[in-house]
Amino acid sequence: MTNTTPRAASNKASAYSALSNVRNNWRNFGIIAHIDAGKTTLSERILFKTGEIHRTGEVHEGNATMDTMALEKERGITIGAAATRCIWNGHEFTLIDTPGHIDFAIEVERSLRVLDGAITVLSGVAGVQPQTETVWHQAEKHGVPMIIFVNKMDQTGADFARVTEQVRKQLGARPVPLAIPVGAADEFGGVIDVLQQRLLQWDAKGNMTVLALPAELQAQAQAAYAYAASVAAEASDALTDAYLANDTLTHAEILQGLRTLTLARKATPMLAGSAYKNAGIEPLLDAVIAWLPAPDDRAAPVATLNGNSVTVATGDTDPLAALVFKVTHDEHGSLAFVRIYGGSLHEGETIWNASLDSSVRIGRLYVVHADERTSTTQSGAGSIIAIANLKDALTGQTLSSKAQPWTLESIHAGEPVVALAVEPGSGTDRAKMLAALDKFRREDPSLRLENNVETGETILWGMGELHLDVVLERARREAAVDIRVGAPHVAYKETMGLPMVEAEGKLDKQNGGKGMYARVVVRLELLDDGEFAFANVVKGGVIPTAFFPAVEKGVQQAMQQGPLGQKVTGVKVTLLDGDFHAVDSNEMAFIIAAKEAVLAGLRKAKPVLLEPVMKVTVDAPAINTGDVIGDLQRRSGRVLGIAENTGRVEVVADVPLTRLFGHTNDLRSLSQGRAFASSVYARHAACDVEEASFV
Repeated sequence: MTNTTPRAASNKASAYSALSNVRNNWRNFGIIAHIDAGKTTLSERILFKTGEIHRTGEVHEGNATMDTMALEKERGITIGAAATRCIWNGHEFTLIDTPGHIDFAIEVERSLRVLDGAITVLSGVAGVQPQTETVWHQAEKHGVPMIIFVNKMDQTGADFARVTEQVRKQLGARPVPLAIPVGAADEFGGVIDVLQQRLLQWDAKGNMTVLALPAELQAQAQAAYAYAASVAAEASDALTDAYLANDTLTHAEILQGLRTLTLARKATPMLAGSAYKNAGIEPLLDAVIAWLPAPDDRAAPVATLNGNSVTVATGDTDPLAALVFKVTHDEHGSLAFVRIYGGSLHEGETIWNASLDSSVRIGRLYVVHADERTSTTQSGAGSIIAIANLKDALTGQTLSSKAQPWTLESIHAGEPVVALAVEPGSGTDRAKMLAALDKFRREDPSLRLENNVETGETILWGMGELHLDVVLERARREAAVDIRVGAPHVAYKETMGLPMVEAEGKLDKQNGGKGMYARVVVRLELLDDGEFAFANVVKGGVIPTAFFPAVEKGVQQAMQQGPLGQKVTGVKVTLLDGDFHAVDSNEMAFIIAAKEAVLAGLRKAKPVLLEPVMKVTVDAPAINTGDVIGDLQRRSGRVLGIAENTGRVEVVADVPLTRLFGHTNDLRSLSQGRAFASSVYARHAACDVEEASFV
């Protein structure tokens, strides 16, 4: 959603306006997947089939509509989530194409935060991959209903039945196949439309033909229909009764039942095709209408108002409740992407930024079509819209009315795990470099920019090598500044080496006047999960309640930097006892005493250094299996599994992140460019302090 250029209102805009009065005809959905599953290619075909574009672009040719950034076109990957609108069979779609690479997980997170449904794209060859599981669970966290499209059925090794079983076992979903491929690879011959018991085929230009089912496919089609009916019957007592009475359900009854179950995330419609060959797109678009939710099908969000939880009213005339989920900058200024949950936005009006407690004026409103904008004067509840040059806008802020200043839950970015020391090529460019990096930090909550007081270095933190590489390359191009980088470092943490300890912190200063006094006793316990917890079991007034917040603040400060100099994780701190002085005790004394108590306990608990470990999946020719495994083992990797499929091998291993730098280039060399790898964060694990490299 970058580099957007304005355009005048069009006939398309008029069509959108006509449909916008019927929210039941809206679908706000995203396309999510592991890298290289075909998300952007599928988005391109959707735009083509719906008439939004008249010629399809290709990712590998660098002319895909949804890849608007120069780096996306050059590298053939999606870096930023891109939005567009299109129309299909009287329904208005807002579609967001998201990145597949784990380094850009924030783009998926903030998209899923505001979307109503999603299409999960799986490769018919690779099936469920590591990042598939990550984005699937992200969608689960936000309660987003999904349908599955098994792509690349025209490629060697594609196997719909195997992928269906992976969906069941690895994702814990309940797939319901509704568009079943006929054959695979060179034998791919269309799909069975299960509910209408017909065969759909596509010619070389992507034109669809509807045929009667051949005799040899009828048994398979009837079995799939019977299974869909048995699942749909569970949606309600009425459907159960109808199923028991007739031993089946009608087409309309199955549609109704599967919609209910899909919206409740109790079933997942599953379709198949080949996006590259324009095959299977029309059934998928029909599935979006049939089984993904309209805005009013989703539960109204909960906001905070005056410290209380309240449910947002979602009508156009209700008080405004809108969430800023992304901010970008280009030569035209900034663009804030907003999901309106309740109320309306109007061009030129003044509203309230509840996150900043300040008023803000709405300038131009735009409907975004990838890298183009169409002006609009207003937008209502349930819509996704862009606001030009919204003052001080940041991801996660709530827009409301001053009279009803509720705040929606913000958007939370993952904690960055890789850092680079950066400096300008010329001392005179330092301000320009910092301004460019700060702009990207404001766009991307998963970036962190800080100054190392001890070394004077500027440190840029991100989600991985690719993430930082893209940010720095954009800064060089867009700000015309030369940036030099140091060796990468990773985000270490520390925890306790013993299961439980107790410790005391005491401050007792007397200098002739009013002194400083506080005593705090704490218990530290190792947590199996969770980063930090604080509890207070003090009784009898040994510490006045007014000082409890100061104690907790001191505890939290200690957790930011433990004895090994890293953030402390996996520890529960319980306040057990303490002491105070009626005159000399104050908040600062208890902050200091609590911090000292925790640090003393951590030292006593024999602290353990933790490093980030990644789950790495390597896809390589089978002939390179030994080389791949050997390379992973040299990187201290632990092989978890090996699977072969049609002349290729998939090796899964846990590898310390600090040993992965340069892995992509080495893998390319040992396989003559035929192997590729992906990685997702797995956990932090104990490592040797002497081998660690700190920023």
